[in-house]
Amino acid sequence: MSEVAKSGITTNAKTGERYIPASTRADGSKRKEIRVRPGYKPPEDVELYKNRAAAAWKTRARGGVPGAETVSSEEDKDKAPQITTPVAAPTTAASNKNAKRREAKRNAKDTDTAEAKGVDSNNWRAPPTRKEEPVPEPVAEPVDLEAENEKKARNLKKKLRQARDLREKREQGEGLLPEQLDKIIKIQELVRQLDALGFDSNGDKRAGESA
Repeated sequence: MSEVAKSGITTNAKTGERYIPASTRADGSKRKEIRVRPGYKPPEDVELYKNRAAAAWKTRARGGVPGAETVSSEEDKDKAPQITTPVAAPTTAASNKNAKRREAKRNAKDTDTAEAKGVDSNNWRAPPTRKEEPVPEPVAEPVDLEAENEKKARNLKKKLRQARDLREKREQGEGLLPEQLDKIIKIQELVRQLDALGFDSNGDKRAGESA
C-alpha cells in the first residue's frame, strides 16, 4: 500500500521509493512519473510547530476550565453525585425524656456547687449587695467676723498710708503719675470703708467697739 503526502509525493510501502505519479494535463497531454531523491521534504510536508499553551489560550472559551468535567447530557447529570441536606431525626417522647433528665442533672450539679461556696442557690450568680453609707454633709466652719474685719482694715490702712504719702509729695511740688493721682482721689473712700468696719481715719480701732 502506498502513502500519499500533502505535496502529492507517493511513497511505496514495500520499497520505500518516493515519486510523483504520472498525471494528465488539462490539454490531454501526459506527465511522466518523477522520482524524488531520498531525504528531500517539500515545504508542504513540513509540520509547523504548535505551542500547546498558546493553543489552549485561544480555545479557552470553547473548552471551559481545563481539567474540569462538564455534564453533557441528561444521562451524565443522573450520574453526577447529588448533594443532599441532612434531615434532623424526628424527636420522640424517649428523646425528650432523656433531654429533661440531663438538664435536671446539670441544674442539681450547679446547685451543689453554689451551696459548697456558701452562695444562695436561687440567685448564686448575683453579686452580694452592699449597703451604701450616707455621705456626711460638710460642716461649715464658723466665721470669725472680728478677724475678717481686722484683715480688711489692715489692707485699707496700707492703701490709705500710701495715698497720703503721695498727697504730701504733690503738695511739695513733686510730679506724680496718673495712677498715683487716682490713689489720692480715693482717700475719702478708704476712710469711709474703715469707719464702716469700726476703725478711725488712721486705721486704729475705735474705743468701745466690740465684735
